[in-house]
Amino acid sequence: FHDETVRKLGDLHLYDCLRANKSMSAWGVEARVPFLDTAFIDVAMGVHPRHKMTSAWHHRGRPIEKGVLRKAFEGYLPDEVLWRQKEQFSDGVGYGWIDALKDTAEAAVSDGAMANAAKTYPVGTPATKEAFFYRRLFDEVFKGDARAASTVPTGKSVACSSAVAIEWDRSFRDQADPSGRAVLGVHDDAVDIDLKKEGGRRPIP
Repeated sequence: FHDETVRKLGDLHLYDCLRANKSMSAWGVEARVPFLDTAFIDVAMGVHPRHKMTSAWHHRGRPIEKGVLRKAFEGYLPDEVLWRQKEQFSDGVGYGWIDALKDTAEAAVSDGAMANAAKTYPVGTPATKEAFFYRRLFDEVFKGDARAASTVPTGKSVACSSAVAIEWDRSFRDQADPSGRAVLGVHDDAVDIDLKKEGGRRPIP
């Protein structure tokens, strides 16, 4: 777990930080990320890996993410903020918006277009209609420039993690969904993957 944490920290400039920098800089804003302060990183990387695992912390009868960090802020934040379900950045905008994007992509990208995705986009071939939809928008700006496409990391992912995460759990391997809700049993409002394949969505109780 520690080795993977070190590896992922070393790759932040290729994923999370790159995304944040591009998104903010496009609007002339410079972001500050306090949890990447070097003193904080030194402390965080010195915490034993077992204390970083979801299984080590519980709240209201269920495992809780980032328990050691939440505990450190007890007394500083209201409990409803401190112990709320973790949302990754892309889901935090609202599940309704995420689902609407998926529905929009489903309507905008035909089955035929998806079947020919590798021919249309040989570099960084999109694996889902949602990814195809975003790639089409990207291509409208960069006019089919494969060099631009090659600067964007691609590959199968679960909850915006790296391809390495696919190997952590057998259930991850058949998923290609950037939403954190796709990880069953983690979120109160996880997406039922089997139903989704049939065209329906409903929260997991």
